[in-house]
Amino acid sequence: MDPHLIPYAERQAPRYTSYPSANHFDAAVDAQIYRRWLGSIGERATLSLYLHIPYCRQLCWYCGCNTFLTRGGDSGDFVTTTMMEIDLVASALGSRTVDEVHWGGGTPNVLSAAEFLRLVHHIDFWFDILPGARHAIELDPRHVTAELARAYAAAGVSRVSLGVQDLNAHVQDAIGRVQPFEQVRDAVKTLRDAGLNELSFDLIYGLPLQTYADVARTIQLAAELKPQRIALFGYAHVPWFKRRQRLINAEALPGVSERYDQAELARRMLCELGYESVGLDHFALPSDPLAAAARASSLHRNFQGYVANESNAVLGFGPSAISQFPGGYAQNISTIGAWRHAVEAGTLPIARGHALSAEDLRRRAIVQSIMCSLEVDLAPWGGWDMFPDAYSDLAPLAAAGIVEISGDALKVPSPMRQFSRLAAMAFDAYASPSATPHSRAV
Repeated sequence: MDPHLIPYAERQAPRYTSYPSANHFDAAVDAQIYRRWLGSIGERATLSLYLHIPYCRQLCWYCGCNTFLTRGGDSGDFVTTTMMEIDLVASALGSRTVDEVHWGGGTPNVLSAAEFLRLVHHIDFWFDILPGARHAIELDPRHVTAELARAYAAAGVSRVSLGVQDLNAHVQDAIGRVQPFEQVRDAVKTLRDAGLNELSFDLIYGLPLQTYADVARTIQLAAELKPQRIALFGYAHVPWFKRRQRLINAEALPGVSERYDQAELARRMLCELGYESVGLDHFALPSDPLAAAARASSLHRNFQGYVANESNAVLGFGPSAISQFPGGYAQNISTIGAWRHAVEAGTLPIARGHALSAEDLRRRAIVQSIMCSLEVDLAPWGGWDMFPDAYSDLAPLAAAGIVEISGDALKVPSPMRQFSRLAAMAFDAYASPSATPHSRAV
């Protein structure tokens, strides 16, 4: 890594899966506003459904997600409550067309095949799922079974994302998630035997004890299994936010320069293996819709990462799930008990959110353009005269070669794509030194 880039790599920045980021949500958005937003969805609108399964059989130390350790009977009770939440939302909304369903967590395959199909049938009762709808599920490869794979195929799941992370034993020990390559390989075979051929892998760099050679080995082994997509995330060490990360030895984490080199190595290897870079941290084979969207500059970014198509609204179900509307964001209560209590009382379980102003919408479009296309033309928004603070903040980045400014256009050169979050942050009206700490820019 060029030493002059280190100060920029050490900066903290949001991941911008939304604008503003979720840490700026507040209680001003409540169930009443959420209900009003539901009522404003047009009859011809297409919806994306997100189901957050908050349980895991084991809590991995590196994870920053909203998850809880499962106990006997938890999953069945969760399914019942989620069905009740779907009833509440659908009653306020009416029948609508759905073009995407996404299961995240947590570990969605903590649900049995029967529990999963029970939820699917309930969704089918209330919503009109389009033929060929995008239907994705995130799975822990340690708990993939033939019975589950058949259930997913029967439900129309079209893409499976496996949490691979790293394929080196000493790194897996250091993050509390042991899953040998052979176990991942067997999970892939089980899924493909059931007809689930569209696969994505999540990989992480910057993990404790992880070296340059470890990243290279993980990339090589992962590529041998030929997933259509790979998401490459930098580990975010935020023990003040997720207490489980205190089990990770911070002194064993790679330094900022090594993190940068690991990410660049992975990027270079994946491109040499035939993948195309998509946005900040995704890779896809040329035939994949995500790669096609990136080439056509029609990529979108939301709470599930990069997507090739954008629905008119996202409805989130389950604890901490976030819904997205043209008018703003609404997030569910995060704790399972309080979420269940609200739903059983017949209340939409909204804890907080954010209503988007006209200025928010303008800045969100700019942030989206940078995060998806690594460039933005400010002319439609009044040029740099409308963003003098951003221009000032970007001047040092331009001097360092991280961004290029030409007229009203801003571009992040491809070799500098790891710094795109810093370029986006220059347009973030909510960013401040006193804001909640985020992960490092690289």
